[in-house]
Amino acid sequence: MIRLKAGTDIVFHFSIVAWLQGWALSNVQSDNIMAVKHSSFHGYTGYLKALALVLAVVLLSVLFTSAKAQQLKAIQIYSQDELLDLIKQNKHLARVKADDCQLLQDIEARATVLKVPAYQFLYGDMLAYAVCVDRDVERGIHYMRLAADQGLPEGLEQMGRYYHIGKFVQKDPAQAVIYLREAAAMGNLNAKIRLVELFLSGEGSPYDYEQAYRWLHHSVIADDKTHKKAEMLLTKLAKLMPEKIVARAKRPMR
Repeated sequence: MIRLKAGTDIVFHFSIVAWLQGWALSNVQSDNIMAVKHSSFHGYTGYLKALALVLAVVLLSVLFTSAKAQQLKAIQIYSQDELLDLIKQNKHLARVKADDCQLLQDIEARATVLKVPAYQFLYGDMLAYAVCVDRDVERGIHYMRLAADQGLPEGLEQMGRYYHIGKFVQKDPAQAVIYLREAAAMGNLNAKIRLVELFLSGEGSPYDYEQAYRWLHHSVIADDKTHKKAEMLLTKLAKLMPEKIVARAKRPMR
């Protein structure tokens, strides 16, 4: 579905209409003067005056519509891939704001009726952070959780992060591990890093160390700062593991 975004610069068109209306009324006033001399034309000039006003209103409407049509900008609903990219870059809320909330109804329908995970995540964030809608954190978390339950990696990672730091929900490291482990298994880099951090802080089970090490060790990381952080975390985690387990975790993944 396409929404339309209208511009607001129509002052020029209003100026034209005002001039035309003034011109029409001045002519009507001239006719009224003539009507004093020729009373038989009194009814006719009254008709002209009313007609001039009606024409001015009609012309105003036509020019206003024309001005909007010239400045309309089509906004296409986001594709699944486009929205996922925005979410991964944490630019999804900024994009909705930049589009002046024109897609609000479409977003809500895809989240609540069609139950599309990416749109559930987006709508949940919009509710939690009051973007284009009244703030409703409880309902926002509900839709984030639905997205996570459908296996959206970003939804799983976000719920795990919120349980880890206690944002919007009570701090629950055990619950955080559950969500982050699922997201890490699906390749979410942020989840892999946070999961290792949780293990290093004493959360989780040592039986999970090998898999967490494997996921992070085999990750391709372009950002130098993040790469160094992962390297440091892996070094620390390796100290908590037998050497043969570390060696096994480093083997190429199939």
